[in-house]
Amino acid sequence: MALHKLQVDDFYDDAYKLIAIHCRLEDYRLAYLLNTHLGLKLARQERDIDFKYLESSYSIFEWDNKTEYIQWNLISNVCKKEEDSLSSTGTLFDNPERVLKTFNLITEFKKVDFFLKISNEIKNVEEKIILKKMQSIPQIITSYTVDPLKIKSKDNLIF
Repeated sequence: MALHKLQVDDFYDDAYKLIAIHCRLEDYRLAYLLNTHLGLKLARQERDIDFKYLESSYSIFEWDNKTEYIQWNLISNVCKKEEDSLSSTGTLFDNPERVLKTFNLITEFKKVDFFLKISNEIKNVEEKIILKKMQSIPQIITSYTVDPLKIKSKDNLIF
C-alpha cells in the first residue's frame, strides 16, 4: 500500500502584499487618512480579530474592491489590555494593582502599529505608488513592505 503525504505549504496562498505602518493615531483616524489619500473605502468590521479565547483582540478595517479584484485590510498590530497583577494573599494592603499588558498580532514586528494587507488576484497593485502616497501623509511616521514568507506567525493574517 502506498503512503501519501499532504504538504500543507503547497496550499499556502501568498497572493498578497503586506505593508507595515508606524503611526501613533487611533485606528479609525488612520483608516480615514488612508481612505482620503489612497482613494479607499475601508470600513470597520463588526467583529475584531480575537486570539487565545479573548486574551487579545485586534481591530480590522476592510474594503473589497470588486471592480479591480483587490481586497484591502487594515489590521491593528497592538492590543493593550489592563489586567489584575498577581500578588500574594494576606498582604498588609489588599489593593489589587492593575497592570497594562501589550500583545502583538505579529510578534516579530513589535514596534509596528498597523499592517495594510492587500490581497490581489491579478497582481495589479503598484506598491511603490502606495508607499509614496502613504509616506506623504504627515501623521504616518514610516511605512515599508514586509515579505509575508519571512514571517513566522503569518497564520495570524489568515481571516
